[in-house]
Amino acid sequence: MSSKRRACPGGAFRAAIIFASSFWLVAAGNAFAASYPERPIKLIVPWAAGGDTDSIYRVFVPLLQKQLGQPVIVANVGGASGTVGEREASKAAPDGYTVFAPHDFIHSVYFAGLTDIKYDKAFDTICLVASTPSVITASPKTSWKTFKEMVAAAKAHPDTITVGASLGSTSQYSIALMAKAAQLKLKYVPYDGTAKRMNALLGGHIDLADSNLTQKAKVDAGLLKFLAIMSEKRSPELPDVPTLKELGYDVEYAVNRGLMVPKGVPAEIRAKLESACATAAKDPSFAEAMKLQGTNVRYLDSKDYTAFLQKEDGVTKEITKDLGLLKRE
Repeated sequence: MSSKRRACPGGAFRAAIIFASSFWLVAAGNAFAASYPERPIKLIVPWAAGGDTDSIYRVFVPLLQKQLGQPVIVANVGGASGTVGEREASKAAPDGYTVFAPHDFIHSVYFAGLTDIKYDKAFDTICLVASTPSVITASPKTSWKTFKEMVAAAKAHPDTITVGASLGSTSQYSIALMAKAAQLKLKYVPYDGTAKRMNALLGGHIDLADSNLTQKAKVDAGLLKFLAIMSEKRSPELPDVPTLKELGYDVEYAVNRGLMVPKGVPAEIRAKLESACATAAKDPSFAEAMKLQGTNVRYLDSKDYTAFLQKEDGVTKEITKDLGLLKRE
């Protein structure tokens, strides 16, 4: 009696069907990517209109859509230190028609326990676009005129100087790093986004806040006071504003903004977005507009942006721990 098993024609047929189906799916996916984009793209900015991130992308979007050949629509989805917009973006269909515009808050809000979304699990990077050095800014109603006078007042009266910030986000971390270096105890008041924070500062409802060169006209008009910039060197646009380093504090801080997409977007579509981002970021008009906003164009492709974020993630975790805010690893 033969022990050989007879071949099953049905098995071969099923294998052929599976192969054909797989081939069709790949072909359909390639065709989808080749025709992308065929309709408008939504860019989720996780902050209110009128803030720094919104202002930067209002300039960048026309350059980006010129490269893509379709409208790019800014959707301001603010709330909870940027995490409302982050969550909406993470849940979007991975088809390339929803793009996320985060900054460094994606690290701090996770470690501070404000969200359970880990950026590298939820998103793929497209590009880094810009970097904005922080400027420590005071209300005109404060009595001090210089950073040194502010430090003296803070040490004489601990926990009385109020700081407006999006808690767990960059506007808190920048000031907290300065306060740690100067050994100051400050009182933080929550404001969701730059626009609300700056209105509070202008109205004298808070004493200090993180801002940038976009507020220069208000400083020139006597409505605000720049005390120190957190860059390595003085800004050519703010020649009279000292760096923290020259004041004796080894602290630098900038807000870095880029583009991401939800996990699962096909590589071919990500490549198209990356190419469009590269061309838009290198447009001379973008650099000129960013200069007026105290922002440096800082283009990094997807690979380099990913490496940059990994480094920043480690640094932010250590800062969060040092500040006593670490809630999750």
